[in-house]
Amino acid sequence: MEKVIATEAASKLIGQLQAEHGELIFVHSEGCCDGTSPICMTKGDFYLGSRDEQIGEAEGVPYYMHNSNFAYWQHLQIIIDVTDGMGNSFSLESTVNKSFIIRAKA
Repeated sequence: MEKVIATEAASKLIGQLQAEHGELIFVHSEGCCDGTSPICMTKGDFYLGSRDEQIGEAEGVPYYMHNSNFAYWQHLQIIIDVTDGMGNSFSLESTVNKSFIIRAKA
């Protein structure tokens, strides 16, 4: 089982953002305001810390998580999906009024 996958809708949006912005990364957010969400950024626009680890990838886009969060997520598959409306304003898909969301599967 792959650790990180994307739904068909999320895959389509990832491809659109790659065509527009180039290389991307996902950073697993555990923010207080936006909750748990995958933040999509152009590679190089986010400083990865020494405790951020790549745990998988979706559509060739690396997915990073701070290792303090991994204990909770280690037994779950992360499914990146997309919904209408703006969620995390720091994430690239907010520019097209979409939000990446996480679904999990044991």
